Amino acid sequence: MRNPLVSNRVRQINGSFAFIEHRFLRHGFWATLGHHELLLYFFLVLVSDRQGLSFYSYDKICSLLAISVDEYIMARDNLINKNLIAFDGTFFQVLSLPRSPVNQSARLLKNPDDMETSDPATIGQIILRQFNRDYEP
Repeated sequence: MRNPLVSNRVRQINGSFAFIEHRFLRHGFWATLGHHELLLYFFLVLVSDRQGLSFYSYDKICSLLAISVDEYIMARDNLINKNLIAFDGTFFQVLSLPRSPVNQSARLLKNPDDMETSDPATIGQIILRQFNRDYEP
């Protein structure tokens, strides 16, 4: 075991509690999150109790993190979809890490049958069709 660099400043848990598993970095969870997702996740970890519960209103979170409401909503929803937090409209819960990260990368379209209205490529195809242009993938 190594000796601390500054022995009179060794961290201790006094009162509140914040904890992030080292697996968060080692198993790729960090790499799947964008900037605002990381910011919101670490904030929620910092302010939550031992069960991962916390209550902060969206306006307070946006103010403290210096992000817009839209950025907050997108980050919150992505963290929920990645199974890292739960939110009931009032309380947040930072969840235990799932077995592996949820990667929300876009699915490539391989043929016209793969088109989905939420895919940006499909939206582009719809716009091109509106102008009666042929789309060649």
